[in-house]
Amino acid sequence: MLIDVALSPSDIARLPGRDLSGTTCVVFDVLRATSSMVTGLAHGIREIHPVRTIEEALTLKGLMPEAVLGGERNGDPVPGFDIGNAPHEYVGLGGKRVVTTTTNGTVALRACETAQRTLVGALLNLDAVARDLMNRSPRAVLLVCAGTFDDFALEDAYAAGLLINALGEADLTDSARAAQAVARSGDGALATLQASRNGQVLAANGRGAEVEWCARQSVFTVVGEMQRAVIRPLQC
Repeated sequence: MLIDVALSPSDIARLPGRDLSGTTCVVFDVLRATSSMVTGLAHGIREIHPVRTIEEALTLKGLMPEAVLGGERNGDPVPGFDIGNAPHEYVGLGGKRVVTTTTNGTVALRACETAQRTLVGALLNLDAVARDLMNRSPRAVLLVCAGTFDDFALEDAYAAGLLINALGEADLTDSARAAQAVARSGDGALATLQASRNGQVLAANGRGAEVEWCARQSVFTVVGEMQRAVIRPLQC
């Protein structure tokens, strides 16, 4: 298994020009998009439609009026949307469809839509993602760190590094070794997330409980798989 890591949004911007047809992608936006998605799937959300823009979200909502419209810009809920991007908002939506757009996470997911498989990863379901990958043993794995605006995000690289450690023996690129080093140098999930730029901003805005939620490791057994731009749950 060859493991590579896209460490920043600039790496993600190049993915549409890359041949991913033989690659399994795992997308991390730990604070908070993929953590919210995993939380929702674990609580019975039927499917999630990630889109890049607010305009796309509104158009899709028009086609699926029963869907819950969620997302954020600059960390804040989008005016007029049903929910934002906080994990607790995804708990009570069992059986629902959700259309969501976020600053980085949904963009990263859609950049991977030509991959052989695309999985939704978080600390919350890390062991389940590792089991899926070990059971299927793909030839190539790309861990995609969604980042913050145009920048590297510590928490995403940390989660990617933990997954690399969980997978054991593999052929690693330099960026994968860098993510592994981030994970090995950390002081634990909660401390790392609290030290990150995103974690500090969320705490300053009274959302420290969301950071604590997202820092919990392997509490859910669900993995989201995106096919044709729709995420549905797999139990692993």
